[in-house]
Amino acid sequence: MGKQYRQGDVLLVKIEMEHVPEEAVQEKTEDRVVLAYGEVTGHAHAIDPSLAGLYRWRNDRLLEVKPGATLVHEEHSAIVLEPGVYRVIQQREYEPGSSRPVID
Repeated sequence: MGKQYRQGDVLLVKIEMEHVPEEAVQEKTEDRVVLAYGEVTGHAHAIDPSLAGLYRWRNDRLLEVKPGATLVHEEHSAIVLEPGVYRVIQQREYEPGSSRPVID
């Protein structure tokens, strides 16, 4: 398994890819690349869009990171990410009969 970073309920796992596959679809961003929003506060796990891109590929969300990218959140310490491609995993919590993403 590749290098991992966790910030709250978001886990990034580096995968063995040089670049995101061509068939991946890039998610639209405005002033930041948001990996997850908070439930009540509106805070977000986010990265400067000039240094990262978020994509949907198969059943995964992939994050392509350039040198200098930093994952920030208003309630967590910032994390400087190593360049590369990461699988974005949001922690899930069990509810009887189903599960849902954890939102911090």
